[in-house]
Amino acid sequence: MEQDRAKQDQAKQDQAKQDQVASPVRNTVLRAFRILAIAEAFSWAALLVGMYFKWIAGTTEIGVQVAGPVHGALFVGYGIAALALWRLQRWPFVVALFAGLSAVFPFATLWFEGWAGKRGHLAAAAAGAPAAKEASRV
Repeated sequence: MEQDRAKQDQAKQDQAKQDQVASPVRNTVLRAFRILAIAEAFSWAALLVGMYFKWIAGTTEIGVQVAGPVHGALFVGYGIAALALWRLQRWPFVVALFAGLSAVFPFATLWFEGWAGKRGHLAAAAAGAPAAKEASRV
């Protein structure tokens, strides 16, 4: 009984140390994720406008040539940030799945960012405190 309690206390101390170290990284990734969610949505809009001019109006391809690579880079960055937050924020699998799916549909990253923020999945944990995800479920 005493050994189990000592192991639990040690695990809590180890987790607190990990949270203290991860806090600056977590805050940076959270900020990057929020920025990328917005930027990814705007790049979707730019790409859709570019596709309109290329395929419907038939006037120019420049919109797709510019917005395509920009959107692709932001898409990849958003995905990497979502995977990092899955680990750092200890998201349930469903939350990570929603984050990934939101990058596929136009403007869904804005919806996901608001949805996850309201449920505490994008809250920065205080130094030394475990992430707030354990208490909140989907």
